[in-house]
Amino acid sequence: MYSHQQLIKVLKKVKYPGKEDIVTLGMVEKAEHTAEGIVIILKTDKHKDPLASSLKHACVKALKDAFGPDTEISSVEIKGPGPQVQTKPLDQDLVPGVKNIIAIASGKGGVGKSTIAVNTAVALARQGYTTGLLDADIFGPSAPKMLHTENERPQVRKDGEKELVIPVEKYGIKVLSVGYFVSQNDAVVWRGPLASNFLKQLLGQGDWGELDYLIVDLPPGTSDIHLTLVQSVGVTGAVIVSTPQKVALADAIKGISMFSNENINVPVLGLVENMSWFTPAELPDNKYYIFGKEGCKKLAEEMNIPLLGQIPVIQSICESGDSGVPVALEDDAVGKAFETLALELVAKTEERNRNQDPTKKVHVN
Repeated sequence: MYSHQQLIKVLKKVKYPGKEDIVTLGMVEKAEHTAEGIVIILKTDKHKDPLASSLKHACVKALKDAFGPDTEISSVEIKGPGPQVQTKPLDQDLVPGVKNIIAIASGKGGVGKSTIAVNTAVALARQGYTTGLLDADIFGPSAPKMLHTENERPQVRKDGEKELVIPVEKYGIKVLSVGYFVSQNDAVVWRGPLASNFLKQLLGQGDWGELDYLIVDLPPGTSDIHLTLVQSVGVTGAVIVSTPQKVALADAIKGISMFSNENINVPVLGLVENMSWFTPAELPDNKYYIFGKEGCKKLAEEMNIPLLGQIPVIQSICESGDSGVPVALEDDAVGKAFETLALELVAKTEERNRNQDPTKKVHVN
């Protein structure tokens, strides 16, 4: 177990933006290692400190960087002089412990949506957010391959009369996919209702626990799966992935239109431009715009939607997907790009939760 002095030494690395570290500022009220894990309590003199969430996750990241990614952290609390502000609840019964559900979608296939979903989930976990990944691409699951968990088979536990499926855990995220339940070489040949029911089963019987973010990797296009998701749970927001190519952008507009439809009304948090440019390994400073230049940036401006990030075409991204070691784990330029994307997603999600009503499930006839 770690001593109080060891914990304080680590917490001295956490800075309050624009000021000194949280230890020097006298913000650390409690720092101890119990049988359940590390417990940190910080105090602030503000009733609604806008940096409370960032400080919490900075503490988690500092502790895991210092003691290892598997370090058990029981809780990190921020105490103000008044009542704590409660997170706006989601309108859902299937996943009561999940704070934010983020749908990653694309108008067409082949734009790298799953690459964005997997690496964003890993990047969020690296920032200290408890994160789950639901591979909802029922007919083309790729998360098991991209996380090198193809041979995993989720276990089942009983919770009273209910059976819960325990997600596979890898790189700090909890993962469920149809790929864990069928043979790698077998095609999933299911009618729409069966696929939709399986998605609801993964949602409702997944032993997700408490999550800050559940990233849902949707199939390309618009389908029964999309409707099943928004009818089953309150989706906090959607992220649309596209390449800068005009034909991809045309389909991205359809994806935006689907979520913005008055009957669905799921906030579009932003666009992600994938394959923005090609940079060869031997010429790291060169950019070749092989699919067009800044197409998503222009579309984002036209539709008044944030551009969350631009991800280049680099050999290491392809290799990481094939090897099952996400590039977001690296501290190079591409890893930093996914870190920036994750932080932008967090910022837009928190802004959405501050300014909009709690998410409601969609009722579609």
